[in-house]
Amino acid sequence: MKKGWSSGLGKKNMGKKFRMIAKLTTALALALSFVGTNSIAQSQTTGISAPVPKTRLNPLLPGYFADPTIKKFGDIYYIYATTDNIMLASGAPTVWYSKDFVNWYNYTMDVPSFTEVPLVNFWAPDIIKQNGRYYLYFGNCEMACNIYGYVSDTPVGPWKKLSPADKPVIPHNYPREGFPSLDAQFFTDTDQTIYGYWGTWVHYNGGYAVGQLNTQTMSSMQESKNIPLVQTPGPFEAPYMLKKGNKYILMYSGASCHDETYNVRYAYADNPYGPFKPGANNPVLSTNPDKTVHGPGHHSVLQDGNDYYIVYHKHDYPMTRGGLSRQVCVDRLIFENDSTLKAVVPQNTGYINPSKQQAPVNLALGKAAKASSSYTLQMRGGNYNYDASLATDDNNATLWKAGSNRLPQDLTIDLGNVQSIKRVITQFEFPTFYYQYVLRYSADGKNWKVFADRSANHTPGSPMIDDKQVQARYIKLTVTGTQKQGLYAAVWNMKVYDSQFDTPLPIKNKSIITAPAESSKHQMLLNVDASSLPKGSPFTALPNQGTLGGSIKRVGEVSVEDDGTGVKAFKFMKGHLESDQPVPQRLAWNGSYTVAAWVKNPEIGKEGECLMSWCNREVMRLANSYNAMFFNSAPFGAAAHLDYHFDMPFKHLPTANQWHHLVLKFDGMVEKIYVDGVVDNSQMMTLSSAIKDAKFIIGASDAGENYTGYLASLKMYDYALSEGEIQQQLQKTNPANNKNQTK
Repeated sequence: MKKGWSSGLGKKNMGKKFRMIAKLTTALALALSFVGTNSIAQSQTTGISAPVPKTRLNPLLPGYFADPTIKKFGDIYYIYATTDNIMLASGAPTVWYSKDFVNWYNYTMDVPSFTEVPLVNFWAPDIIKQNGRYYLYFGNCEMACNIYGYVSDTPVGPWKKLSPADKPVIPHNYPREGFPSLDAQFFTDTDQTIYGYWGTWVHYNGGYAVGQLNTQTMSSMQESKNIPLVQTPGPFEAPYMLKKGNKYILMYSGASCHDETYNVRYAYADNPYGPFKPGANNPVLSTNPDKTVHGPGHHSVLQDGNDYYIVYHKHDYPMTRGGLSRQVCVDRLIFENDSTLKAVVPQNTGYINPSKQQAPVNLALGKAAKASSSYTLQMRGGNYNYDASLATDDNNATLWKAGSNRLPQDLTIDLGNVQSIKRVITQFEFPTFYYQYVLRYSADGKNWKVFADRSANHTPGSPMIDDKQVQARYIKLTVTGTQKQGLYAAVWNMKVYDSQFDTPLPIKNKSIITAPAESSKHQMLLNVDASSLPKGSPFTALPNQGTLGGSIKRVGEVSVEDDGTGVKAFKFMKGHLESDQPVPQRLAWNGSYTVAAWVKNPEIGKEGECLMSWCNREVMRLANSYNAMFFNSAPFGAAAHLDYHFDMPFKHLPTANQWHHLVLKFDGMVEKIYVDGVVDNSQMMTLSSAIKDAKFIIGASDAGENYTGYLASLKMYDYALSEGEIQQQLQKTNPANNKNQTK
């Protein structure tokens, strides 16, 4: 799971409950560098530019999920995992289930919250079957870092709290002061004693923890203690216990979960409490030489008969900034003897499927596909194309993604000849959000009929299953809407079948009542320019020349002055400008935007200097839920997102006391900072922008961090400007063109 949310931007304004995490994560902050024009974040140490994985079997799940726990109850496999790539890995609590180990179904579980808002931290879950009931445990840091417990009569819920008073099963500061309780995994010994192992940031916290679960209540621990660090060399988080013969094998994840150093290690003992001895062949799972398995770790183990399988997560490819778009994989785990594991060779060419069930034949596999548009990511080593053909390769590592997040967008599959079609399955990029779409079919590619109309759909899920009996050669998907702002029309896989086979469980996701996302209106929202204002005279407000309208009021010390070279500009000292209009919904979540400003900063320091903010850090306090544009030399020098793992610095700091055209833009995929028309830095991102009660603030953030310099003009758009539009702005809005104007 993701550990912490810290930033030079946000540390002073975090609640007390987050300060410990901030301190830890600051210590873990990585020195990342970014490649040049139109490119994504890459590792400074490796310069990752691995080939596209060519596989149909790994990753196992079509989506971003991490910290997997795999179980087999009856003849159904279940995977419980952290929902990744959403608000600091704080997506909905879901479970995946399958009988054939190929076709997996996602279900959003009913897990009651212990706060006034729906549950957001569902981190590193584990589940135990005991006395015919199912006990679900997971970590949560909304009220310190605790492990909470729930119970149900089924593996998928609905779940009830083990403690009506919201008492944690494993509380923070247990078994000793300062110990964060996260990443708990439970192990049932042959004498039916249930042991719990937990811990994260353990290299700062004296080692992992172990204790016994009270099997009478299933809601508390006893006889708990720390495992000394020396017994588990190179640790970080995610302990996992299994037993082979008479040996206790304590596996765990080491190094950093944010980069390629992440790995799986182990130690063994004759007792569940240790002492443990480091095992041979460590690490037993790590990044492979060609980087197609990047940063593998935080695993669980499935024993199916005499065979063992390690189920773990790795980073997506291309790798999203911060390493929080992780995907679940599986490989064989082999013992040399009861205390020795062989090093795992991560496979991108498939794995041995433990299931004996035959998966239905997918008629669309490898068939030709075309789309209304496809996104091209320019990166070191060549372009990466989210091409339409990636939707028919039955590969959960690749997906088709439209060229922009504007809708509608089409994806069409050509089966090659007219065939009997009874079912179409669509695996959208984000299983826990709903997509609205229409499926059509045709025999000739010209005359189309409706296969399924989901244009008013409000139900999330993966896969989306649509049934009808038709004869057709072509299937066309038209995505018309999404639940969240800025999400792309994007599909991991589309599958076509000539049968309507049964699914493993008779359950369906609930409909979501929220309205679909408000689309970009392709407008300039704000337009503030000092060139038409009188120099020296104080002002209280000025009209916004953008489509949002309203007034821009002055707060504190802001005046219109000559910069000393004849350029008229706003001079910010200890004040800012603030719009009286609310931030529109189309900038929420992953909504696209551009901020373009002419600025001159006499002294470029390491703190403050916020040019523009439009999010509310008090709403979520989670990593990439906050966006602001800065002009300083810190790691959040160009863009801040409340976490060093997401913040973006300038690669080449603009010269102090000179006029610069700075443009920060986000197209729903990649964030870029331009300096005088040239891309200085960029990173692949998914945002969760929190705009509730937020304000447009020019020259400061919602926490102060005042800008102290000149600003000639600022414009903000609800879409990403093209390269040509940025160049045009550079020429047309240059403040030097308005020198010495007075009014």
